[in-house]
Amino acid sequence: MQNQKDRMPPNWQTWRPDWLRWIVGRHPARTLVRALVLGATVYVMFRHVLMPVRVEGMSMWPTVQDQQWAWIHRLAYLRSSPQRGDVVCVRFSSGDRVMLLKRVVGLPGESVSFRGGRLYINGQLLEEPYVKTPCDWEEPERKLGPDEYYVVGDNRSMPREDHVHGITERWRIVGKLMRR
Repeated sequence: MQNQKDRMPPNWQTWRPDWLRWIVGRHPARTLVRALVLGATVYVMFRHVLMPVRVEGMSMWPTVQDQQWAWIHRLAYLRSSPQRGDVVCVRFSSGDRVMLLKRVVGLPGESVSFRGGRLYINGQLLEEPYVKTPCDWEEPERKLGPDEYYVVGDNRSMPREDHVHGITERWRIVGKLMRR
């Protein structure tokens, strides 16, 4: 009868099945370290940098479609402030996990109003090429504070009462929509 040691392939200490060698490689310790680093990077990336959101509703149509997935860049405003025209993710109520995608139209210190369905900033008509539908909104002029922004969706065909929009503080802006 053959000895157990004789039945082992040559160099039996480093022998592994082909599928295991493909997954682990020649250096299992290095592979484990790489896997841990990759896992930590993915965790940090999706927890603190990128945030996937699923759009529910027509408020930002046609820029973003209902039921579409979008990515929010959470560090976009780390060194800069939101600019007019940016599509941002806003947390309107402090404890709620529901966030809204809206477009920044008014910046701190400006006055914002709607007359005849058109948006006016400091009394000047703002051209909005992203608004594709007519609107009949009327809102009196409102002055924004030093840390306030005016946000509104692109789909203005909805009745003003059914459309969540208005003044929000800077701290409520979570991040910026990444272009697809």
